[in-house]
Amino acid sequence: MRDVREWRVSRERLVKLRRDPVVVQTLRSAAAATVAYVIALQLSPENAPLTAPLTALLVVQVTLYATLTNGVRRVNSVVAGVLVAIAFSLLVGLTWWSLALLIVASLAVGHLVRVDEYVPEVAISAMLVLGVTTVGDTAWARVLETLIGAVVGLGCNLLLAPPVWVGEAGESIEGLARRVRQLMLSMGEEAAGRTPVERAAARLHEARRLDHDIVEVDAALRQAEDSLRLNPRVREGLLHRVVLRTGLDTLEICTVVLRVIARTLTDLAKERDPDPLFASEVGAAVEQLLSEIADAVVSFAVLVTAHVSENAESAEERLASELRHATATRDKLAQLLLEEVQRDARQWQLHGAVLTEVNRILDELDTEHRSRRLLEELDRVSREQRERMPRLTRFQESMRDGRNRLASVRRSR
Repeated sequence: MRDVREWRVSRERLVKLRRDPVVVQTLRSAAAATVAYVIALQLSPENAPLTAPLTALLVVQVTLYATLTNGVRRVNSVVAGVLVAIAFSLLVGLTWWSLALLIVASLAVGHLVRVDEYVPEVAISAMLVLGVTTVGDTAWARVLETLIGAVVGLGCNLLLAPPVWVGEAGESIEGLARRVRQLMLSMGEEAAGRTPVERAAARLHEARRLDHDIVEVDAALRQAEDSLRLNPRVREGLLHRVVLRTGLDTLEICTVVLRVIARTLTDLAKERDPDPLFASEVGAAVEQLLSEIADAVVSFAVLVTAHVSENAESAEERLASELRHATATRDKLAQLLLEEVQRDARQWQLHGAVLTEVNRILDELDTEHRSRRLLEELDRVSREQRERMPRLTRFQESMRDGRNRLASVRRSR
């Protein structure tokens, strides 16, 4: 039995490793560079045509969209650098002063041909070529090798479509939601009793560290968005992108509000030290409310990342149920805080702030609010896409209409 469990764990690790972006990028880059080198050996007069695999390494990206958008600029930068090196090799050769002029000229050319962030690669390519090139014919061979590497790199991603990284982005979003939940539970438990100022400040520091987690999730989501663009295996790429992006935006707002709550509880701990933050009944209601909201945050993340309609429906029902319970607890807490303020109004601003921030999180997680936000974002992105790429939009619409007509004909048969 133990061997079976170990084998299953090993298999899961292997599957996860096969989809790791670093592993995928390494294997695809190595394959493209090798193929480019083999082809260049047959076509280039050079004995070691290393410019071809170098260009293939520069062109191959993790996603198809990144390859098409960045590949052209990368190729332009390499070709521009090679052409600059050809001119210098024919005129002056390689000396210390010609190297300085080469770098200046290459950077200037890079800005002229608008290769954006790949301007330094123009100078790098020029220096590499000039270092091994003293004859014009040899330099033109570098151009041929560059084109071979570019074609192989682009073909690698066109023929072998890169993976879709939506699953990894979904795991990152759910991981962020669970970290938010854990912090909320800890804050709720401490709000029910006496909380030292140092501990409340530590929770505030944890809430601030969530910003770093959001940056990591945003990077994973950007990679997923790129993998959905122009991918032939994805039909509803725009919908997936908008759903994930709006979901992350909502979680980011929740983390900001949670940080404000943590700051409010820290200020309350300073004001009431050494007494408890709340009366026993009020503290218990705060703990229950934060616990219910924490569960709703995780359910929201599951709803955002659900790919199957049945899973999405069940996640939405669970989220709606948890929000109803949280709303009822919120109303109970509001009544208790009102009674507390009537007895002692010294910290009424902080008590009201806690209730206000809780209402903001509940409003952000509300299913109707999310539906409106999702429709607005879909309309905005679709409108911007039509304005930016009208021909591509018309082509996609015609392809979609053709598939719908074909499907209707099949059903009629």
